[in-house]
Amino acid sequence: MTPISICVIAKNEEKNIRTFLSSIQKSMGKYPYEIVLVDTGSTDCTREIAREFNVRLFSFEWINDFSAARNFSISKASYKWILVLDCDEYATRIETDCFEQMMQQYPSGVGLITRHNQCLSSAGERVYTDYVNRFFPKKKYHYEGIVHEQLVAKNHQPYEMVTLPIEVNHVGYIGSQISLEQKATRDSALLLEMLEQNPNDPYLYFQLGQSATLTGDMKNAYRYYKKGLSFDINPELEYVRLMLLGYGESALKLGYYKEVLEILENVLDDFDNTPEFSCLLGRAYRLNGQYINAMKAFLKATTYPSAAMEGSNTYIPLYHMGYINEMLGDNASARKLYENCGNYAPAKDRLAVLAGK
Repeated sequence: MTPISICVIAKNEEKNIRTFLSSIQKSMGKYPYEIVLVDTGSTDCTREIAREFNVRLFSFEWINDFSAARNFSISKASYKWILVLDCDEYATRIETDCFEQMMQQYPSGVGLITRHNQCLSSAGERVYTDYVNRFFPKKKYHYEGIVHEQLVAKNHQPYEMVTLPIEVNHVGYIGSQISLEQKATRDSALLLEMLEQNPNDPYLYFQLGQSATLTGDMKNAYRYYKKGLSFDINPELEYVRLMLLGYGESALKLGYYKEVLEILENVLDDFDNTPEFSCLLGRAYRLNGQYINAMKAFLKATTYPSAAMEGSNTYIPLYHMGYINEMLGDNASARKLYENCGNYAPAKDRLAVLAGK
């Protein structure tokens, strides 16, 4: 078996690092590997906890550049293939046979892992699933971008990506609101610095919108998302799809119902292929008083076998269909739909209201 290097950067991760390292230890089993852990200035017990495990520990002076730290960790790797993970990503599944298969079948390719992001919303904790490029040959790739760093081929050519049977639970978005806002503020400052050098990069506007959303600043989130969507962008890119959803969410919260609906109807051919889009479209229709079209959109959302955002093909559209029925005076149908939403808090609240009528 060909050994791999698992490269990690960390700062003040004492609450996560033991669980993270234990999950790697358990998931990797007997497969040969090393963990290269680069500490960027921890003032808590991160380093002490890391030393309890068999890791190669290095220090790197933080220079407000995530790519520099990532690339430093890769430079310290002993082996030819790299798996990049973060301390707030707990491994739940690593089928180690995939490493050798990837090396042999895609010697210049990049492996995608499945990341289940635990997020807080007004209705409680939800899970959003995405796929991130994390496994690659050391000599062919490096990171670029001082924040929200991107893996780039050193020859700057497109690369082939393969989904691997590796899954992690990402808990970085369920900390205290204060810590999330601090992280978002830090990221925004770095992103604005990058934007001065690359004012026409839609990805930077997307990430600025994400940071604004984390702090609850819907006006700036809306502004950044809308600006990012104004460029000539590829609708097949994951971040573009997320940017459209972010734009829609922020615009609806600001009351721009008509604008959102007009834009969503203009991009149906490119984006109407996920339950998340169907739910957003349904909400836009409902808020514009188009209840029949809203019901159609929510019903379409329930036909998808899976969803990136937990509940987008099940209890979320069912709740909204119930709410429309309730608005139209059909409480019996509304009650049945709410009851099919399980423990979804907004549905339980509406059932309580109906019980009192």
